[in-house]
Amino acid sequence: MVSLETLRAPLFVPADRPDRFAKAAASGACAVVLDLEDAVAVEAKDAARAALACDFTDLPVLVRVNPAATPWHTADVEAAAALPFAAVMLPKAECPDAVAEVAQRAGRPILPLIESARGLAAAREIAACANVPRLAFGSIDFCADIGCEHLRDTLRSVRLELVIASRLAGIAAPIDGVTTDLSDPEITEDDSRHARSLGMSGKLCIHPRQIAPIRIGFAPTAAERDWAARVLASGDGAVAVDGAMVDEPVRLRARAILANAG
Repeated sequence: MVSLETLRAPLFVPADRPDRFAKAAASGACAVVLDLEDAVAVEAKDAARAALACDFTDLPVLVRVNPAATPWHTADVEAAAALPFAAVMLPKAECPDAVAEVAQRAGRPILPLIESARGLAAAREIAACANVPRLAFGSIDFCADIGCEHLRDTLRSVRLELVIASRLAGIAAPIDGVTTDLSDPEITEDDSRHARSLGMSGKLCIHPRQIAPIRIGFAPTAAERDWAARVLASGDGAVAVDGAMVDEPVRLRARAILANAG
């Protein structure tokens, strides 16, 4: 069973399309996220909630509820509590107390989506909440909230802050937001490598064709594996490998690379 801490490429599926649930589970995704929020039109919210299910797969099934400020939120959380979901994904997470309240009401782990300036300001407190195994980044909504462009350089410090918040709280590294461009799998792979370079360890996906590129992007390259093997074969103390000094912090990095190579 895949744990919430190691989810690499969870796949969103509109919760009002139960005909797609099993297909999503068979796509190679590590988990399925039934989406009650952005993927569902207002007039279909109630039908989507009624269609929720977990019995179509052995993979972890998560549910993304509607935000607390919406009229569907309470019913969504009640529905999440009634089924054996692996976790509840909470959009527009901005307040640690609100996150804790949803966790208590749903009786499930919470994956808070950091999607606003307020959410970012509270990210360290949210990450430290009980029953929060991981943060996720809602990069599109975040850019809309602060009025910036959805560019790597613009969002670099935000991604780093989520990594730092997670590390300080002792939880798994965060999940990056979606890549909206589906035209070329190399775009998704490149975005994944960028997120990995900053310390993130997974990426939300919106189409099955993104799963393989995400897995590739977060996996160590052959050159990285070879380097790590040489570093760990170099012995103890301070030595030179490929003309560069190697000591224990470098070996820690090498061990992490090989641990993620499996």
